[in-house]
Amino acid sequence: MDKDQIKRLIVGNQNSIQKIKLLHRKFHFEDKGNYVFVGVRRAGKSYLMYQRAQELVASGIPAERILYINFEDDRLSIPQLEDLDFILRCYSEIYPLEPILFLDEIQIVAGWEKFVRRLADNRYRVYVTGSNAKMLSSEIMTTLGGRFLVQDVFPFSWAEMLSIHEIDTNNANWHYDDTQFSKAMRLYDRYFHHGGFPELINFDDKRSWLNSLYQKIFFGDLISRYEIRNVNALRLLIKKLAESVGQPISYNRMKNILASANANISINTIPKYIEYLTEALLVFSIQNMNGSFSEKETSRKYYFMDNGILNLFLFDPDTALMENLVALQLYKQFKDRLFFYRKNVETDFYVPDEQLLVQTCLNTTDASTFERETDSLLATAKFLKSKRNLIITKDNEARIEKNGIQIEVVPAWKWMLEGQ
Repeated sequence: MDKDQIKRLIVGNQNSIQKIKLLHRKFHFEDKGNYVFVGVRRAGKSYLMYQRAQELVASGIPAERILYINFEDDRLSIPQLEDLDFILRCYSEIYPLEPILFLDEIQIVAGWEKFVRRLADNRYRVYVTGSNAKMLSSEIMTTLGGRFLVQDVFPFSWAEMLSIHEIDTNNANWHYDDTQFSKAMRLYDRYFHHGGFPELINFDDKRSWLNSLYQKIFFGDLISRYEIRNVNALRLLIKKLAESVGQPISYNRMKNILASANANISINTIPKYIEYLTEALLVFSIQNMNGSFSEKETSRKYYFMDNGILNLFLFDPDTALMENLVALQLYKQFKDRLFFYRKNVETDFYVPDEQLLVQTCLNTTDASTFERETDSLLATAKFLKSKRNLIITKDNEARIEKNGIQIEVVPAWKWMLEGQ
C-alpha cells in the first residue's frame, strides 16, 4: 500500500462523511459498543456508519478521530492482513489521537476478525461492515468473543419508507386521512414491486438500478469470489429459485429442472451454489417444521432478501411478491425460529414459540383460492392449537370464525406496521 495515498484517503473521508446527507434510520448505538453490520449490498450498512460518525462529531468528538476506510475503494491495492496495521500507522503519523475505526466491506481481508478483536481488546471503538454471511460463522464469532454486537442490516422496512416520505403513522387514525392514505398506497405499490433499497428512492428507472445491483452481486460476490465456472448453471438456478418462491424445492428437483434447460450440474454442486447464494445474502430459506431431518435439510422454501431483486425474474409477479414480502418481514423478526408447516395440508409460515400461523393470499376476490387457503390454515390451526392465525393479503381485511377458530385477514401494509 502507498502511504501517501492512505493518508489522503483518511483525511478525505473525514471531510466527505460529514457532508453526506443521510436518510436517518432508527437505530440505537450503544456508547461503548463495537459493531459488525452484515447485510446484502446496498442495504444501507455504510450509511449507518456515516450516521454514527456524524452523531459522534455532533456530540463533540473531533472529526479527526474518524478513521474510515472502504476496502473496496479502487484507490487501494488488494489489502492483506498486515495492511490493517499499516493503515493504523499511517493515521498515527497524521494525528496524535486515538482513532475510532470504521472499516467498510472488510470481509475481503482474510483474517480481519483477529485484527478487530485485538483493537477491541485494546479498547478502541470499532465499526465493521460486510456483505457476506460468513462474517457470522461460528469460527469468526468465536474470535470476536463477545467484544462486538452483531447487527443485521436490511433494506428499508415499510415503516421506514413511510417515515422517510413524511407519512406519520403514530396517529392511529392516519389511514383515514384521504390525502395521506392515497400517498401511502402509491408508495406501498412501489415498495411491493421494487423493494426497499435506500438508494432506489432517488431513481426513476428502478428496474435498471436493481438490475445493475444484481449484476454486481452475481459477478462480484458470486462468480468472482467463489471462482464459479458454470456461470449459466448458477444464473438459471437463481431464476428457478425466484420462480419457485413459496414452493418447497429439493436438490434433486433443482438438478432436474436445470438439466431440462441444458444446464448440467451435479447433485453435489447444488447445495454448494445454494450456500453461496445464502452467504451473499441474496436469498434465505426456511424448513418444514414437520419434515424429517433429511427433508428439512434438502427440501426448503427459498425467498429473496428484497422484492425488487425477486421481481427482476418474474413475468406475473404479484403472488410470489406477496409471499416474499411476508416471508421477509417474519424473517427479520424471527430468523431461525421461522418455519413452514406441511402435513397433508400446507401453511406458509409457522413460528412455534409464538404459536403463530401465517398464510398469504394476494386477494380475496378469487373465492376458490381464498377458501383453499382458509381451509388449510384452519386444519393446521386445529392440529397445532395456535394462538394467532393470520391471512395476509395485499389490501383486503376481515375476520373469520369457524369451528371455534378465529382468523384475522389483514392487508400487508397494515400488518407490517405492527409494533413499529
